[in-house]
Amino acid sequence: MEQLAPSTRAGPNPAPDSRPGLRPRDVLELLKPITWFPPMWAFMCGAVSSGAGLEGRWWFVAGGVLLAGPLVCGTSQAVNDWFDRHVDAINEPDRPIPSGRIPGRWGLYIAIIATLVSASVAWALGPLVFVAGLVGLAFAWAYSAPPLRFKANGLLGPLVCGLTYEGLSWFTGATVMLGAAPSVEVCAILFMYSLGAHGIMVLNDFKAVEGDRQTGLTSLPVTMGVEQAARFACTTMASAQIVVICLLAVWGYGISAMVVTGVLIAQIAAMPKLIRDPAKYAPWYNGVGVTLYVLGMLAAALGLGGYV
Repeated sequence: MEQLAPSTRAGPNPAPDSRPGLRPRDVLELLKPITWFPPMWAFMCGAVSSGAGLEGRWWFVAGGVLLAGPLVCGTSQAVNDWFDRHVDAINEPDRPIPSGRIPGRWGLYIAIIATLVSASVAWALGPLVFVAGLVGLAFAWAYSAPPLRFKANGLLGPLVCGLTYEGLSWFTGATVMLGAAPSVEVCAILFMYSLGAHGIMVLNDFKAVEGDRQTGLTSLPVTMGVEQAARFACTTMASAQIVVICLLAVWGYGISAMVVTGVLIAQIAAMPKLIRDPAKYAPWYNGVGVTLYVLGMLAAALGLGGYV
């Protein structure tokens, strides 16, 4: 869930309608394809952790990947950019809405259309997936839109993102494969990785500190300062993985526990560079540390699914 975001101020789109129509590339940019990877990866981890074979379920898996990434995540990005257009006018004025490339209220219309399409696909995948999809869509709107606007809270916003981007996508992947809710073990691991993803979401806030400060958003880099927020993010990610390692070891998934330990050590080795200059190195750590984090997710899923 970059991931989801608006100003608390009401008002029209700050950019004039400089273009008469929509261009597909601008709509695609609004949906931010680069953000689709985490929930799609989490969905696949869920499918793997179920231990169920793919025979006869390829279409469900393909539909679930589509739902987790381009649809629900893409919807969250459109919702975020519409309600965050005033913040983006400060931080990223070249974004499709503040730049006027998505004119008028089309940002809102795209978000509504994407919501309806996402709900329809979720319905086609079965009752449990439909409920999970509705929960994800509800959080996508609640994160960015008044009156709840979870994004405005530096602790609650990243938590909601982590639970939906990682946990709900993982749960949906396992459910698609099993046709039922996953085991307690799977739920425990996906929950811990969701909590750890809170730190990943905090890293995304470093690029918007000035706009958040000016518009009253209490992101952790604003309230704690960038260095302390970076330390908090690192601690959150590492602590969750330590719990995962302990659970995997206790349950007898020794190989998975060792792999997660290895990727955690590599993450810890990269953390000092991030903490030295969080504003500069947050994108770098997103590429290095977060990649290691999600590889650990896959290792845990392979163990739970009985593949290692």
